[in-house]
Amino acid sequence: MTDLIPGGDARENARRIAAAHTAASRDVEAFLRRAPEVPTPADVAEYAALLAREEAFRTERQDAAEGAGFDAPDIGGA
Repeated sequence: MTDLIPGGDARENARRIAAAHTAASRDVEAFLRRAPEVPTPADVAEYAALLAREEAFRTERQDAAEGAGFDAPDIGGA
């Protein structure tokens, strides 16, 4: 019989990835706290890389949560 309730491994994976997403978000915050008033091209590139990392973890977090049975409806506007 197929188990319809995801096991502990799926929940642990979702928690682990959520923690990684939180860390990536904190990295963005830390960067913005230390960023100069007038960003250099290197600052802009670093910011873009941090945002890409955060977005990748956000997507992975959402997929992992869905795999653990947490399939929330889309709450986006457009």
